[in-house]
Amino acid sequence: MWIANHLFQRDPITLGAMALSQTSRMRVALMAVSPFTVHPVQAAMAAATLDEFFPGRVTLCLGVGAPADLKAVGISASKPLRAMREAVETVRALLAGETVQVRGETFRAEGRRIATGARPVPIVVAASGPQMLEFAGAVADGVLISAGTSVEFVKWTLEKVHRGAKGRPVRAHGVVYAAVDDEEEARAHDRMRRILAILLRGAHHAPNLQMGGSVLDQAALNNAVLAEDWARAEAFITDDIVHRHAASGRTQQVRERFAAYHAAGLDEIVVAGARDGAQIAQIMQVN
Repeated sequence: MWIANHLFQRDPITLGAMALSQTSRMRVALMAVSPFTVHPVQAAMAAATLDEFFPGRVTLCLGVGAPADLKAVGISASKPLRAMREAVETVRALLAGETVQVRGETFRAEGRRIATGARPVPIVVAASGPQMLEFAGAVADGVLISAGTSVEFVKWTLEKVHRGAKGRPVRAHGVVYAAVDDEEEARAHDRMRRILAILLRGAHHAPNLQMGGSVLDQAALNNAVLAEDWARAEAFITDDIVHRHAASGRTQQVRERFAAYHAAGLDEIVVAGARDGAQIAQIMQVN
């Protein structure tokens, strides 16, 4: 279970602890904890503490964070690559049980180690830009590709990851919105429209849209979302765009899309967008 970290929503560390305590085998990934809002030492402490109580079932995913979220709390997140480099260095040393010695421009942690001792918690970096993707390949145990990406964009991102990895193993995870409806394909697509409208309006998705062959007026879509004119916003997200940027439709269609994402290089598909137990059950039965 990948638990998202968005400001003003529910706390992923608390939710992670609750999920782990109610299950015996489920793994939990804290996704993606931003060093701009949670100090790397605190992030390492949280992951190590969870792993101490639930050994081998915790993953820590670090990411810069959603620009709109950071802006809402007055954080500019300048020089994100430098900050992420220092954050990963700090977290990696602490989880290895080392006395940390980091004197960075963004973060400092000197002469201390965490009380849990070494904990084998995998570190995943959420990345989308070329430099961050190469950085993830060079230093992380895994990379997380954000939601709404086309298969073609996934291929492009993983090329950058492998370039940075230079042969070292890096596990590729990707968030894929999914919906299943064997009676009415359009009903499945309708589940995807608002969430894709909110996501794909961002300017940083322009390369993703272009590589996926999608035509979308992002500026007009953004205006509709900001006005909370959901009928107009959802109208921008055609069936073709849903097909290119999600796994939606009847069971066989979703199965084929999952296969396409795996063929693009994803080791693990992180399914998102399901809002009720029945949908979750249907999606889990796809494979």
